[in-house]
Amino acid sequence: MGELFISLLPFIIGAAIVPLQIIINLLLLKSPNRGLLKSIAFVSGMMVTRLFQGLAFGLILSGAAEAEGGSNKSAIRSTLLLVLGILLLIAAYKKWSREPDPDDSPPKWLIAIDNSTPIRAFEFGLGLPLIAAKLWVFTLSALTTIAAAQLGQPTSAIAYLFFIVLTQSFVLLPILIRIVIAERSKRLLTRLSDWLTQNERPIAIGVSTVFGSYFLYSGITGLLR
Repeated sequence: MGELFISLLPFIIGAAIVPLQIIINLLLLKSPNRGLLKSIAFVSGMMVTRLFQGLAFGLILSGAAEAEGGSNKSAIRSTLLLVLGILLLIAAYKKWSREPDPDDSPPKWLIAIDNSTPIRAFEFGLGLPLIAAKLWVFTLSALTTIAAAQLGQPTSAIAYLFFIVLTQSFVLLPILIRIVIAERSKRLLTRLSDWLTQNERPIAIGVSTVFGSYFLYSGITGLLR
């Protein structure tokens, strides 16, 4: 189990620090109208989608892992790492090549979040892991890694639940802060939200470049073994 955790750690960190999900959650959380409820609904939606992804693809990948040899399992994982690395580097280049205009109006999704209801926030949470290609590959890579370990269904399910909780850590933490220190947290969360919104581009470029390079290297070296 310890070796599996070490193998999952890059996927956990990469999925946890995706700036967009953190920004959306903070914007919902600081909303004056039922902000805490909206944030909980958003995070719950993301977890529900990830649970269904694990149920659907975990069974497929587990069956494939049992039927295939060790070299094939390694090849599948290395290929997923290679694809993930390429996707992240492409995302970093796109972010870098598109210089934002400070006079542009706020994106439509920001306006939609400000006007959202808890149900709408839940729908945002359901949809984000489905439309974000990077989150898809993080999840599939984690599921492939868990399946390749062949620990049995109960242990594999626990490992995947562990993966889900840790990938949600950066959106769960602000919720806990808001619950524990409700009044004092408002200014802190607002400043954090503003800082992330202003610096989302360089953060996304840095995260995508670092993890993209790491996964690309891991994928290539794994395929060449």
